[in-house]
This record gives sequence, structure tokens and C-alpha cells, in this order.
Amino acid sequence: MNVPEPLRIRDFLVYRGLLSRAAQEALVGDIRGLARAAPMFAPTTPGGRKMSVQMTSGGRLGWVTDRAGYRYQDHHPGGEKWPPIPARVLDIWEAVAQTMRAPDCCLVNFYGEGAKMGMHQDRDEGCFDWPVVSVSLGDDAQFRMGNVERGGKTDSLWLTSGDVVVMGGAARLAYHGVDKIRFGSSSLLPKGGRINLTLRAVEGV
Repeated sequence: MNVPEPLRIRDFLVYRGLLSRAAQEALVGDIRGLARAAPMFAPTTPGGRKMSVQMTSGGRLGWVTDRAGYRYQDHHPGGEKWPPIPARVLDIWEAVAQTMRAPDCCLVNFYGEGAKMGMHQDRDEGCFDWPVVSVSLGDDAQFRMGNVERGGKTDSLWLTSGDVVVMGGAARLAYHGVDKIRFGSSSLLPKGGRINLTLRAVEGV
């Protein structure tokens, strides 16, 4: 994979257009296969709020949220083990993560029309030595980047299909979120929407 120099914003590394259209289409096929083995579900926060995204996972561990809390576990809420992370997804990690440590989890979030993700930190992992790698497929998303402490000045940019963001170093625990998507802005998914893959190394769980 030919990896260009990234755009650096607040220590977030943004690889614009890293994935070709053909690579994106292949990844969508891989994720559909993953979702057949571990169906998408509508997550609920510990406080009882239904999230606007649908999600599933692949890998040794998957991230879930429900009334019992935010956590990683080794099985889908339906009881089945998570399927393996697709090889093409692992190739992206190997190209940009700058670590020999393999990811334990590929969290898959699907954003339909009107879906968004509030500002949050990725801190349910037991160790923060490794980056989180985020892959955008489908509709454009307004990605907001903040600080390690909640509040303060933020920056945002529109991520398009094929963009990859690496959150490591000072950006590893920075708040970030998705304000909105431009539904129907991409032809990658015939019915519209955005797939976001986040690869995480999980330690101490």
C-alpha cells in the first residue's frame, strides 16, 4: 500500500484518500460478510439512551455498551464469538499504525441518515500505548477533534470515503466525534450511509 504523508491536525494524522475505490468496494464486501456472522445491533448507553449508530465488531474482542456499562467482551450480544478481523482491514493497520502489535478489535459503526457520535474519548482499553486507526467508507462525515480535557477549542474537517485517521500519541485520549454526515454524498453504499471502522489494541481485559 502506497502511504502518502498525512495531514496533521492536533496530532491526529489524516491520510486523505488512502484507499482507492476498488479497495473501498472490497472492504465493504468484507464488512458485509463480518456483519452476517455478527449482526449489527442498536447499542444503548449505561444511562439507557439509544445510540443513533448501529454497530458490530470483529476480532478477539468486541466493544459493547448496554445497561451494564461500556466494555470489551469476547462475544456478540447474541452469544456468538466475534468473527476474525478481515485481512484487508489488518493491512490498513499494518500500513499506518507504526507498531508490530496487532489489533484485538475492529469496531464497525454504521451511520444512517441523521446519525452522529457525540464527543468522547476512546479509553475503555486497558493500555493507551497503541493508536486507534479509523477508516471511513461511504458518505462524508464532519469529524470534530478536541482536547484531552473536555471542552475548549475544537477543529473539524469533512472526512470522505477512503480517508484513514490515526489517533496516537497526544491524540490517543483526545475527545473526538462525528457531528453529522452528508447522507447520500457517496455512491459506495447503494442505499447511502457511512461505515466507520476503528481498529484498537486492547490490553488488560
